[in-house]
Amino acid sequence: MSTTTATGARIEIRGLTKRFGSFVAVDDLSFEVEPGRITGFLGPNGAGKTTTLRMLLGLVHSTSGTATINGKRYVDLPAPQSTVGAALEATNFHPGRSGRDHLRVLADAGSIPHTRVDELLELTGIPAAARKRAGEYSMGMRQRLGLAAALLGDPQVLVLDEPSNGLDPEGIRWLRGFLRHLSHEGKTILISSHLLQEVEQTVDEVVIIANGRLVRAGVMADLHGTPGAIVRTSDRERLAGALRVADVTSAPGEDDTLVADTTDLRLVGDVALRAGLPIYGLEPKRADLEALFFELTEGTNRNESSGGAPAEQDAVTGQEGATL
Repeated sequence: MSTTTATGARIEIRGLTKRFGSFVAVDDLSFEVEPGRITGFLGPNGAGKTTTLRMLLGLVHSTSGTATINGKRYVDLPAPQSTVGAALEATNFHPGRSGRDHLRVLADAGSIPHTRVDELLELTGIPAAARKRAGEYSMGMRQRLGLAAALLGDPQVLVLDEPSNGLDPEGIRWLRGFLRHLSHEGKTILISSHLLQEVEQTVDEVVIIANGRLVRAGVMADLHGTPGAIVRTSDRERLAGALRVADVTSAPGEDDTLVADTTDLRLVGDVALRAGLPIYGLEPKRADLEALFFELTEGTNRNESSGGAPAEQDAVTGQEGATL
């Protein structure tokens, strides 16, 4: 039984649509992100991921639909810094200001004690670089500084865009464990990423979009498809027949393998032994996220052929912002 206490806030995206002139960047998108879970938000370049996150955070106005946190729009949250922490890019700091001073400025704006700054410098592993100018940070250090900034108000919700960018393997492993720790505290975590292999090891649930539309959402384990066993043998037709006698159905797989509809590897081995058939390989059947991703999105990205969408207009500053 899980010991997680859900202290996070539920994210709800309902019929969210964003048009830039005749271009539809996000198209009637709906999904939820639950407390105590890490949800991966995936899609090809230009799929509408960043636009969706910016609408959730009130940086871009939606054309229609809603994006809410605990039933409220971001602009209506009474204490946004303690409700939502976000890191959408690793460059939103003054390059001449030290990492510690950057966090102190943000802390002062939110009436957060400076002791929290030092705590987060330790938690994110950058205390030694705290007095160094942020403009001299590596990409990985910038990511850690952005994460520290997002966590200043001890928010219920964490929204991260490509948090693994620039991290070395040790840093990626650290981030994976750190996010898992936060989810076990009950926080709601939504991460956008193109590193499918890393997402597969990190998230509990996945939301996949293409052309601004939802193409698949669900628990990571369910997206792996029907479980089974992959067998390599010298005569797969004979093995298929022997498995039928044991009430196990099977079908030919790739590279002369046989895919049996059972997770009981011992049963498959025993059946092969009784049939006098050698086995050269026996493993659980797993569909990897990368294969599913390309199956769902390949050939559907209209932005690649059209040269991309028009630049966004930032709802707060009025400046052209990030791409989709």
